[in-house]
Amino acid sequence: DIVRGKDLFYGNPQEKDQRKKLDENLKTIFKNIKNKNKDLTTLKPKEVREYWWNANRSTIWEAITCSAAGGSQYFRGTCGSGKTATQGKCRCNGDQVPTYFDYVPQYLR
Repeated sequence: DIVRGKDLFYGNPQEKDQRKKLDENLKTIFKNIKNKNKDLTTLKPKEVREYWWNANRSTIWEAITCSAAGGSQYFRGTCGSGKTATQGKCRCNGDQVPTYFDYVPQYLR
C-alpha cells in the first residue's frame, strides 16, 4: 500500500516524518523509471506507481512470503478453488501470487 500510495495509517509524528521521506524517495524513483522508459512519458505519477507495482508485485510477494521466518503463515489456507494449500509454499501453482488484497481498499481488510 505504501508503494502504491494508498496506505491509510499515519501513525505518530516520527512515523509521519519517515513516511514523508519515503514518499519523496518513491517520487524520485518513479520519476527515474518514467524518464528511462519512453512508453511511460505520458503517464501521471500515480499511473507510474501502478505500472511499477503491476510489473513487480509477484517478485515482492515472493520476497515477503519465501523469506518469512519459520512458522510464519499466510492466513488463507488455499488458492482459488480450495484444492491447493498455500501453507509452507511460496506460491500457489508455482507462478500465482496468492493474494486477493491488492485492490481491496485498505480500510476493508
